[in-house]
Amino acid sequence: MSIDGLSRRNFLAGLGGLSAAAILGGCATSASTGTGQAGGAVTLQSNLSAPLPKAAMESVVAAFNKKGAAQATLNTVASETFRTQLPSYLTSGNPPDLYTWYAGSVGRSYAKKGLLLDLSDVWSGLTDYSAATKTLSSDDSGKQIIVPITYYWWGMFYRKSNFAKWGVQPPTSWDEFLKVCEALRAKGIEPIGMGAGGTTPWVASAWFDYLNIRINGATYHRELLAGQHRFDDPQVKAVFAKWKEVLPHFDKSATAIPFQDATTSLLQGRTGMMLIGTFFADAAPKDALDDIDFFQFPIIDPKVPIAEEGPTDGFFASAKTPRGPEVKEFLKFLATAEAQELFIKNSAGTVLPVNPKAKDSGTPLVAKGRKMLADAADITQFFNRDSSDALQPTADAALLQFFAQPDQVDSILATWQAAAEKVWQS
Repeated sequence: MSIDGLSRRNFLAGLGGLSAAAILGGCATSASTGTGQAGGAVTLQSNLSAPLPKAAMESVVAAFNKKGAAQATLNTVASETFRTQLPSYLTSGNPPDLYTWYAGSVGRSYAKKGLLLDLSDVWSGLTDYSAATKTLSSDDSGKQIIVPITYYWWGMFYRKSNFAKWGVQPPTSWDEFLKVCEALRAKGIEPIGMGAGGTTPWVASAWFDYLNIRINGATYHRELLAGQHRFDDPQVKAVFAKWKEVLPHFDKSATAIPFQDATTSLLQGRTGMMLIGTFFADAAPKDALDDIDFFQFPIIDPKVPIAEEGPTDGFFASAKTPRGPEVKEFLKFLATAEAQELFIKNSAGTVLPVNPKAKDSGTPLVAKGRKMLADAADITQFFNRDSSDALQPTADAALLQFFAQPDQVDSILATWQAAAEKVWQS
């Protein structure tokens, strides 16, 4: 079975739980290049730049270095800088050894260009990881190219105290969702925050993903992102028709501010709810975490099998590294229950381990998220993870234009299709 065709049960059995190393923006703490010399410390280029995940990664690196089998140095770069610079890192003459990133098509595309280290021998020792996890971490030739350690879920997050104050209940259907939006609007509350401005326009893709998998199903969604359907198909137009029903309920700053600022608006009660991944909790004050809850993205068509977004994060290595044995020692450590539990302990606690022997934080929020994914019929990753980083800007442009000109859907989708064709044909 292909990676994109993984069943929900096989996927979850492979991952053993939900979790995610959060991808958040922040100030770059240092830049990195490889040393070009065999031996020496492994250089790890990390995009985990928000304070909590950065501290969690530092704790893992320190624990590895204490063991003494090899050494690693951590270089943390602002998330969006990392995203744009990753191709340059990998293709430079003297690249960093190891990188935080994610499973899916992006890794496979880099592997196809010969840029990633074959990690199959690392995987030979990961006997607790299932065949589904191995497939998700493999390139098109069947070699393993990534070691995943965490994954997470997306949901409609809100503050429990605010919902109670406003007298609304989490909805389960689309009609109930619209009624909650109307109730909040009547109270002077902007119902939906988003945060697709600044350096995080990709957040809008979560809405496209969820509407598409709720209306057309996960299989159609993945086929669309692979170029097997057109973005100007009637099925895609149906997604935008449904989106227009709720568009008036988005915060007026939806496309003007990044998700970190949208998170602040949510926590301060200026907006009611927000479709976001659990990584947003890394930007929330610790004393607010117990008040955070979520509900499943509303069901639109009960006949469509329920899919959820469950992105998987991990590490891949440069094929040019002169420190292959040391890199693999570090990756073996990252795959252990010890390393993953250490990461969880030092993060916001909404991340959960891929290693089936590792324990998650055990909070009610995590248990609820775990159950939602376990009950899903299928799991998708996220727009660029199921397609490519090259296709993501086409989505960003189309979706932001939709917010600005919602009555121009036909021309927007025609333009999106033309841009996507250039990506698929390149």
